[in-house]
Amino acid sequence: MKSAGLVQMAFIAVAAVAVHTFVSMARNSETRRACVPVCAMRPAYAGRNRTAPDFALPDAEGKQVHLSQFRGKTVILNLWTTTCQPCLEEMPSLAEFAKVVAKRDDVVVLTISTDLTKDVSISALQTLLREPKPPFLVLFDPESTVVHDKFGTDLFPETWVIDPKGVIRARFDGARDWSNALVFDLIESFERPATCGIEFQAGKPVGAEAAICEDSG
Repeated sequence: MKSAGLVQMAFIAVAAVAVHTFVSMARNSETRRACVPVCAMRPAYAGRNRTAPDFALPDAEGKQVHLSQFRGKTVILNLWTTTCQPCLEEMPSLAEFAKVVAKRDDVVVLTISTDLTKDVSISALQTLLREPKPPFLVLFDPESTVVHDKFGTDLFPETWVIDPKGVIRARFDGARDWSNALVFDLIESFERPATCGIEFQAGKPVGAEAAICEDSG
C-alpha cells in the first residue's frame, strides 16, 4: 500500500507539472499572438499609460466634434495637410480602410487637416479619392491648436491609435498602407484577453517581451 501511495503521489505530481506546462505554453502562445501585429507594424510609439487629450474641432458643416464622444470605440486619428505629399499618397488606403470599418460599430476613422481653409482640404480629397465625400470624418484645425499644441505634431502624416478607453496605444509617423490586414489584427489585439506588454519608444521595442519582435522578424 505504501508503494502504491508513492506511485499515486508521483503520478499526481507529474500530472500537475504537465498541466502547468500546458497552461504556460498556451498563455505564452496567446501573448505572442497579441504581440505579432504591433511587432510587424513597428510604430514610433506604443504603450498604454497615456490618455489622449480631448478636443473639439469643427467638421465640414461647422459642427463641433469632440474626441470623447467616440469613447467605447477604437479611434484611428490621422493628422495631415495638403502640403504634405506622403499624406496625400496614403489617403486612398486610409479611405479603403474607413469603408471596411464603416460596417463596424467599434472603430471610427477621424482625420484632422491643418490647411488654412476647409475648401482646400475637401477639394484635395475629392481629387484623390474621386468621390464627392470622403468615407471618414474630416475635422479642421487651421491654427494647429489641437494638432500641435495638444498632440505635439509638426511632421505629417502622423496617425494615432486610441483604444475604447481613450488610451493611446500606438503612434505611427509617416505614411502607411492602411488597407494592410495587419491594421485589423492590431485593432483586434486590443480586445483579446491576453494583452501584449511590448512598448515601442523611438521605433524600438522595449519591455520584458520585446524579444517577441526579434523572433518575429
